[in-house]
Amino acid sequence: MDWKKHEKKLLQNPKFRQAAAKIEPEYQLARSIILIRLKRGLTQKQLARKMRTSQSAIARVESGYYLPSLSFLKRLSQALERPLNICLS
Repeated sequence: MDWKKHEKKLLQNPKFRQAAAKIEPEYQLARSIILIRLKRGLTQKQLARKMRTSQSAIARVESGYYLPSLSFLKRLSQALERPLNICLS
């Protein structure tokens, strides 16, 4: 079974849907960081150097299990040369 079919089956379960919705912001943040970093041609280690942090800190944020502080996000924005937009909807 491929991931899309498996995901569709999982999303039929209301408890799974609720849990997935709860972590969606963390997932979207991690995904956007990874995509922008890769578009910039940077490794985690290179990005970490630009931010003056550790590679493991970048990995934690990209895993989606660690929610970074606003100051970390500002430094990330500068290192990736991208604006930081925070939106509540």
